[in-house]
Amino acid sequence: MATQRATRRVFLKQSAGIVAMGGALPSVFTGRVARAESANDRLGVGAIGTGGMGSGIGHQAGSRGEMRACADVDLERARGFAERYEGRCQVFQDYRRVLDRDDIQVVTIGTPDHWHTKIAIEAMQAGKDVYCEKPLTLTIEEGQLICRVVRETGAVFQVGSQQRSDRGRFLTAVALARSGRLGKPLTATCSLGAGPRGGPFEPSDPPDHLDWDAWLGQCPMVPYTRQRCHGSFRWWLEYSGGKMTDWGAHHVDIAQWGLGHELTGPVEIEGEGDLPNIPDNFDPLAFFAGEQTLPNGYNTAVTYGVTASFADGAQIIIQHGPDNGVWFEGDRGQIFVNRGRLTGRPIEELTDEDRQWLNEETAKLYKGMRFSGHMGNFFDCVRERKEPVSDVFSHHRTLSTCHMANHALLLGRKLRWAPEQEDYPDDPVARGLIARPRRAPYDIQI
Repeated sequence: MATQRATRRVFLKQSAGIVAMGGALPSVFTGRVARAESANDRLGVGAIGTGGMGSGIGHQAGSRGEMRACADVDLERARGFAERYEGRCQVFQDYRRVLDRDDIQVVTIGTPDHWHTKIAIEAMQAGKDVYCEKPLTLTIEEGQLICRVVRETGAVFQVGSQQRSDRGRFLTAVALARSGRLGKPLTATCSLGAGPRGGPFEPSDPPDHLDWDAWLGQCPMVPYTRQRCHGSFRWWLEYSGGKMTDWGAHHVDIAQWGLGHELTGPVEIEGEGDLPNIPDNFDPLAFFAGEQTLPNGYNTAVTYGVTASFADGAQIIIQHGPDNGVWFEGDRGQIFVNRGRLTGRPIEELTDEDRQWLNEETAKLYKGMRFSGHMGNFFDCVRERKEPVSDVFSHHRTLSTCHMANHALLLGRKLRWAPEQEDYPDDPVARGLIARPRRAPYDIQI
């Protein structure tokens, strides 16, 4: 197995070099292109992670292709998902059995956050195109790895930040913000909602249908606790980033896109928040390495206020409230956007000519593809070998800002960031949070 992985890595590096020099595409790429050329082909689909949003995106993909297999470490969830397909969807507990199948061309990934990167990378290495739920990564380093493998393999990769496919509200707000009509510099304020409190909780035995060791994956081994698992995993720093990454993956994404900084990052970030169940002697580096334990309860931020400052004077303010949405404000006007409305005087004063211009600008933001919904955009891009509207490169930069916000809260001080190098200069403690140790045998092989 190790030799096969090493050979695979050499092949990918060599093939990336061929593409860079303008040579012929290797078979892993031509296979993707060939199968995508016929619009009548029904792509083979595999769903990995089949609870909650994983089930939703899996069924969306299954309606556009042929659902052939699914996998979940909770077999009860996988079996429930497969029932809709009346025996046509094979059930596995190990996601690698889905990736092994040659009749599957695209996979959806709807696992908890700490599993996204490893599965996504292995899927691309296996020649699959990927739709993966947000937030895409657990750490900044994971985003760097995913970006690297997308470049090496040529995979089509859509991130599940569905607000990027909302033309009437979010794309219109982004187009207005980027146009300069609101003035400069811009401040984008993101209200994400407060996080929950909970714990300490009592551990128990895991249910028979759940592989708890596999669910934990790269994270430190701890006793099974129901509240660590399905649904509420996002309130534990071990597996996610709380509201900061859960809703930040949506609203900070829109904010950074609107500011025109979707492929860079802030130069400073600072803030404060209320993080429950974290003692005064908390050492985040030791904790993520499994060397320090915390009370067995939710530990992501409940309330918070963070400011990310960019080199051109623009800022993103990330806060728990009020409301839920994004404000863009400059010296010439302010607009507010969320999933229910787009408001503000600049919206009220739009002329018919302005609206025609906005239609053209939102089409550009959508990268020239037809507006077919977020999953539809993914399948269109698979067939046409185009970059989806929610690409990994901009999402990595969004999540980096969200991760940095959590770093600032954990360390309790202002942090300086070098966006070109993606590093905390002269700050070894903060630098230690860019990546985390991964528990064997769940490392990522590239």
